[in-house]
Amino acid sequence: MSGRRSIVIFGPPGAGKGTQASRLIRDFGFEYIATGEILRQAIAGDTELGRRAKGYVETGSLVPDEVVIPIVEERMRATRGNRSFLLDGFPRTIPQAEMLFEAAKRVGAPVEKVVYLNTPDEVVLERLTQRRQCRLCGAVYNLVTMPPKESGKCDGCGGRIYQRDDDKEETVRTRLKVFEAQTRDVMQFYRDRGLVLEIDGALPVEQSYATIAESLGEVQ
Repeated sequence: MSGRRSIVIFGPPGAGKGTQASRLIRDFGFEYIATGEILRQAIAGDTELGRRAKGYVETGSLVPDEVVIPIVEERMRATRGNRSFLLDGFPRTIPQAEMLFEAAKRVGAPVEKVVYLNTPDEVVLERLTQRRQCRLCGAVYNLVTMPPKESGKCDGCGGRIYQRDDDKEETVRTRLKVFEAQTRDVMQFYRDRGLVLEIDGALPVEQSYATIAESLGEVQ
C-alpha cells in the first residue's frame, strides 16, 4: 500500500460491513474504527459516553454528532505509526462526513474511497433477525447460515448466546428507515467527489470482497 489513506465502508445494518472489514484488515493492515462497537463498549462499561448513547443505540436511532464525532477524532489522533484507517459506521451525517474529510487530511490519511454495500431490506431483515451473539466472548452466529453446534451455546467459550435488542425485527426496521433518511445526503456528498465504489451487498462474500480488494490495489 502506498501512503496512508482512509477507506469508509458504508451500508445499512446487516449489509456485511463487519465481514468485509475483517478481511480488509487482514489483507491491507488497516487500523479499524467501528463506531458501533466503540459505543457498545462504552454502554457496557457504563461510561459517561455510554449513558448518553444507550437510549439511541437500543432503539435503533441515530446517535447524535456531539457524541460520535469526538470518539472518531480521538481515535484517529491516538493511532501511532503509518497505518491507514478503515471506518465502519461513520460518517452518518453531513457534519460527520465533513469532519472526517478534514480530519483525515490533517493526519495525513485522506479519504480515498467509500465502499457502499447496497443491500435490499429483505436481505438485511433475514440476516439481522437471525443473528445471535455470545454474552461472554462476543462471537457472532446466524441461526440460518452459521448456527452454533449446540443450541443457545457458544462453540468457542460455552457462553450463552442471545439476540441483541437492536437485532429484533421492529428495531431493525427502524434502523433501516433511519439509515435511509439520514444517510442519503452523505452518499451524495461522496458521489459528488467521485469516491463511491458500489457493491451488491446480497452477493456472496467472496465475490463482493474480490471486487473491493481489486479496487483498493495491492495488499500488504
